[in-house]
Amino acid sequence: MNDRAAAASPAPIVFAGNTLDRASHLRRDAAWVAAALADTKSRFLPLHQLRALVAFEAGPRLDWRPGAEVRDLIDGGATLVMLGLADGACHFAVDASSVPDGRRQGWGKFVDVRSIAPQVSAEEAGILAQARALIDWHARHGFCPSCGAATAAKEAGYSRLCSSESCETQHFPRTDPVVIMLVLRGETCLLGRQPMFPRGMFSALAGFIEPGETIENAVRREIMEEAGITVGRVRYHASQPWPFPASLMIGCMGEALDEAIQVDAHELEAAHWFPKDEVAEMLRRSTTPETPRIPPPLSLAHQLVKAWLAGANY
Repeated sequence: MNDRAAAASPAPIVFAGNTLDRASHLRRDAAWVAAALADTKSRFLPLHQLRALVAFEAGPRLDWRPGAEVRDLIDGGATLVMLGLADGACHFAVDASSVPDGRRQGWGKFVDVRSIAPQVSAEEAGILAQARALIDWHARHGFCPSCGAATAAKEAGYSRLCSSESCETQHFPRTDPVVIMLVLRGETCLLGRQPMFPRGMFSALAGFIEPGETIENAVRREIMEEAGITVGRVRYHASQPWPFPASLMIGCMGEALDEAIQVDAHELEAAHWFPKDEVAEMLRRSTTPETPRIPPPLSLAHQLVKAWLAGANY
């Protein structure tokens, strides 16, 4: 979408390729935002019940619309978020959930973000993560958790302000950090499955980072809690925005110091050590119904396994 994006190499991890200039220094400039909203070059991505508008005539791509087509939504108070700048134009997301059946003449189709993200470009998938997470955050924070009064969107969609004069608390979008880790012992890795997983699917273990906890200690705690394995060295590998609703997956690899698995039945249905040759087959099956398999390329677990098979370690 811009020269910088064209020069960048494609991001291998879905949702991690957003190259928009977020221009955060402009969000508080009400006059600038108003001018951007009125600019005919500005483009708007409608979301209907958190599904994104997608056009299919030239392959799946985000269906950006001109401001005139969403003016009634904006004037009617629909949630609006400035996503960033590209190609000399400002790009916004707008909540179009009030549109009956999500249909308007000339528009594409509203599609679930999780299903369409692997099919669009890495850059557009990253934009989807930003747009979905922020629109969802606004829908969940219409009232102040401090006093219960209504809140209003501010700073081009990056904060909400309590309407009570005795409170006036500012609220900002949150991102919940989650560690996801591939624990290694020699030529094997630890994979587990939850009861909710599709039949035969195993994945890297994961869990939320707790307040006051480092990434490394969260990795060690989660693996001990879920599988009874002691973890030594931990190395960061890669991260992935995960907008369901608003997490940051922090991918790590860890060194197992023992191998006797003790599964926490409240967290996992099963966990096993898998040798490299079998994991390679599970990777090959990731987009098929064959079992056992690992999650598809959309997931950071897939990318961790792929990196390990290519030689990455703790």
